[in-house]
Amino acid sequence: MTEITPERGVVGKYGDFEGLRERAVALRREGLSLRQIADELGVRNKETLSRLVQGEPPAVWTRRPRAKDDLRDRARELRSKGRTYNEIQAELGCSKSSISLWVRDLPSPAPRRTPAEQRIRMNAGLARLRAAQDRERQATKRSAAVAVGKLSDRELFLVGVGLYWSEGTKDKPYRRTEVLQFINSDATMIQLYLRWLALLGVGADRLTLRVSIHESADVAAAERHWAQVVGVDASAFSKPTLKKHNPRTTRKNTADTYHGCLVIYVKQSADLYRRVEGAWYGIVLGADSAT
Repeated sequence: MTEITPERGVVGKYGDFEGLRERAVALRREGLSLRQIADELGVRNKETLSRLVQGEPPAVWTRRPRAKDDLRDRARELRSKGRTYNEIQAELGCSKSSISLWVRDLPSPAPRRTPAEQRIRMNAGLARLRAAQDRERQATKRSAAVAVGKLSDRELFLVGVGLYWSEGTKDKPYRRTEVLQFINSDATMIQLYLRWLALLGVGADRLTLRVSIHESADVAAAERHWAQVVGVDASAFSKPTLKKHNPRTTRKNTADTYHGCLVIYVKQSADLYRRVEGAWYGIVLGADSAT
């Protein structure tokens, strides 16, 4: 059969293209589907059939119903009743972008709560969110703590060396101070450092303890705090070091939880200091060889 195109004047038994198009358009307007028109005219080429009915809308009965028509109608109904996007989404299970597209011509519902009530509701939601986040953080920390398990003496020694080299006093070429002196405001670090010293054979008789704190703080309360952390009587502390306040700075550590820092000085510790410094560089070399 000769192919049907607009460029060909005669198309076999069908005559010219325009004549065939007139028949196709008439059938289209009678409500026939494309398949029915194709059967009626004997046209099997989809492109040609499309050209024949170009510009003519399909019959209503041939249109496939859209899957979301019912959802759209229901969304508009709910919006008309004053429902919010969140409420419509919760009921219908569709996206907010679809809801917005469907109901954007409808007026927004009037606020159900006063601004004060909205703030209270928002703050309550934030409090619940933060509480959930805090529970998640604490669970992660507990899991990590359990995973560490009991430390061997070697592990405690290496941890203590790293701790001291991070926070302890170190010898400098311009200031020879080969002595163990550690200062920190974290009670857990102080306790770990003391356990490490005990592992090295350093007894309580070789320790000098003193508090370093701002002069405006409660010095006696700070000494009682650190005495409890260390497990000694507050009378065992040496004279505290008081730091003068700079009026040009704004201190944030002024609450009741501020206890300053505890300074731990080890007497006759020059040789021990050298061993610690050597162990630290051994850790560095060991880490390099591991890679």
